[in-house]
Amino acid sequence: MIVDNPTLLMIAVFLGVLIIAGTVIVAMNIFGKTRKVTKSRLNKIKGRHGNAAIIEEQKKVLFKKQETSVLDGLIPKPEELRKRLRRTGRNITFKNYITANCIVAFVTLVLLFLFSTVSLVPSIAVSVAVGLFIPHLYVSMAINRRLNAFTVQFPEAIDLIVRGLKAGLPVTESIAAVAQEMEDPISTEFKIISDEVRFGKTLDEALWQTSERLETPEFKFFVICISVQQETGGNLSETLANLSSILRGRAQLKLKIKAMSSEGRASAGIIGALPFVMTGLMSIVNYEYISVMFTDPRGQVALLIGAVWMSIGIFIISKMINFET
Repeated sequence: MIVDNPTLLMIAVFLGVLIIAGTVIVAMNIFGKTRKVTKSRLNKIKGRHGNAAIIEEQKKVLFKKQETSVLDGLIPKPEELRKRLRRTGRNITFKNYITANCIVAFVTLVLLFLFSTVSLVPSIAVSVAVGLFIPHLYVSMAINRRLNAFTVQFPEAIDLIVRGLKAGLPVTESIAAVAQEMEDPISTEFKIISDEVRFGKTLDEALWQTSERLETPEFKFFVICISVQQETGGNLSETLANLSSILRGRAQLKLKIKAMSSEGRASAGIIGALPFVMTGLMSIVNYEYISVMFTDPRGQVALLIGAVWMSIGIFIISKMINFET
């Protein structure tokens, strides 16, 4: 049997990992289709209303003067990783992030050797997975927290710009007023825009560069409104006032969807926590019965495969209850 032959067992595990990786890639392509369509439409709008030279210059500004590392050849898409780190709004460098990955993986490996009977190969696999997952989760949480705070404050910032325009101030001075009057992260981002304009960049350049950095639909709507108004003319204060109303309605729709999907999210949480709860209860009631899963190599491999498949299931459920608005 395969379970009695370590070589065949490892080959089976390797093939299982390949199948799992293929499943994840297919799932990501399926669920990411809507986001790709939206991004394609925004790029078309940029092509119509944004200067192509401005967009190219933004890309150069974003990625020139970046720290180089020998790990760039080993890490896939290092520029995208640096871009994610900048979106956190915190001083997290590329080297710090890679160092955190290594430290978390090493600490996890040491803890598994000290406090468990898991063999070498599963311990290394679990350590690598934890080392990659925890820093990635921390960065994602920091980005989401900052962007959510930005989105909540953004309609108020637009209202402040509208009041400044109605009082006779130019757009640049109204943006500077937002940087002075409001809190982080709105104040930080608008201060960057104001400073770049004062140092010689055009307003379009500063806005599109911030849009590329934030990657939020709300701010892209704002940039497109200003770009179109500068080319075609019109009442900018009225346009921005309508945009503020639309963004508030969009926020209300998100909250409504969150309330309607609360049952699905609760079910996903219960299903995800149930295996861990049952394992803990069985360990308390009869540890000898379940200890085989931790001491026997076949049980350890089964636990590893089960954890991977469970992660895929949680990922798919999270995508199913995450509605694009």
